[in-house]
Amino acid sequence: MMREVLAEVMMSFLVSEELSFRIPVELTYRADDPYAVRMTFHLPGDEPVTWTFGRELLLDGINCPTGDGDVHIAPSRPEELSDVHIRLQVGGERALFRAGAGPLVAFLDRTDRLVPLGQERAFGDFDGHLDEALGRILAEEQNAG
Repeated sequence: MMREVLAEVMMSFLVSEELSFRIPVELTYRADDPYAVRMTFHLPGDEPVTWTFGRELLLDGINCPTGDGDVHIAPSRPEELSDVHIRLQVGGERALFRAGAGPLVAFLDRTDRLVPLGQERAFGDFDGHLDEALGRILAEEQNAG
């Protein structure tokens, strides 16, 4: 039986300083992949897009700016629990989202009840997921070359 935590959070997609719109985002956390959180963004007129990144990255980003590479998460006001900005980047393309910290904290609390922080290795198939990910990367490189 797959144990997971699901939540839907409304986020603002910040197109520019003047333009934003609210979209539903599905948050998923699975006990068999305990280090990862998945966010599926439902943008109008497009297929859903899923990003996967570390649960601790989301947890840390609620309180202070964090992230390297493609995912950056930061509170809008670090001195208090407030909105959280999530910036996703692929190449030169960026997307910026804003979510209330409360729903994210509630989601993370539920994930912690399923798999307590620091006990992930006891729950997941880390080696299996690593082998699967490396296999996909190698296959993509062979197809591209």
